[in-house]
Amino acid sequence: MSRSSAPAAAGRRRTRAVRWLPIAPATLLLLLFLAGPIGYCVYIAFTDMQLTGSSAVDFVGFANFRRAFADPAFRNAVWLTLVFTVLSSLVGQNTLGLALAALMRRASRPVRTVTGALVITAWVLPEIVAAFLLYAFFRREGTLNAILDWLHLPTQNWLFTLPVLAVSFANVWRGTAFSMLIYSAALAEIPQDIEEAAEVDGASGARRFWHITLPMIRRSIGTNLMLNTLQTLSVFGLIWAMTRGGPGDRSQTLPVFMYDQAFLKSLIGYGTAVALLLLLVGSLFSVVYLRLMKVDV
Repeated sequence: MSRSSAPAAAGRRRTRAVRWLPIAPATLLLLLFLAGPIGYCVYIAFTDMQLTGSSAVDFVGFANFRRAFADPAFRNAVWLTLVFTVLSSLVGQNTLGLALAALMRRASRPVRTVTGALVITAWVLPEIVAAFLLYAFFRREGTLNAILDWLHLPTQNWLFTLPVLAVSFANVWRGTAFSMLIYSAALAEIPQDIEEAAEVDGASGARRFWHITLPMIRRSIGTNLMLNTLQTLSVFGLIWAMTRGGPGDRSQTLPVFMYDQAFLKSLIGYGTAVALLLLLVGSLFSVVYLRLMKVDV
């Protein structure tokens, strides 16, 4: 390196250092309060740490992960988590949110105001409040059975016979507003002249929606699916308040299973390993959605 280039390189390094100064405190806080706990959880997942019993903690390697994959209860929790996510997020919230956004776009102002207020009210309710409302709706003596009885239709204990469907419906009822808001913003960005030109060319409403609307909001659909999926994978309070994972383990998704193992059975190491596997599942969903959102060159 020549003598003239050395001062220039030093100047560039000083400039980069100065640029990092404003974000240095935020970076430090992220490392301290985010990366630090995550790193400690990774360590716990490879130990036999328990809340009760001996205070000695031994490193057990991948034993917790091997135990999880060999545990029928864990495999059942994985299956129920996928069912819950598909029903309440991929199908329920996404489809209903898009339908509401499309209908409200063409509805009158009073209809948009009332519908938006009702849907958003369910969204802003605390999770535990929404859970008790839906518990009162689905329980044997609840609102749903009262309506069915008034219509002279057969009733049943929905939280016992169809617990996964009940908690999935509850999650759809509570979370659809988020999808509706994202799709409403996306649909508002579609130029009106494109749809009008397609209508003049004779395209039906369904063809315009399939060939024009959906392709133009593809990135919004991917973003909504990713955020909804990650949120649904971590739902705990709603399911715990409504069914506690029961009856038996018929609505025990991975977050509920993790809580049961770590805090009710005091197996912190095993429960943390399950949490890391849940994090891996969420990461896989994110990678898939990001690949789908990638614009073809």
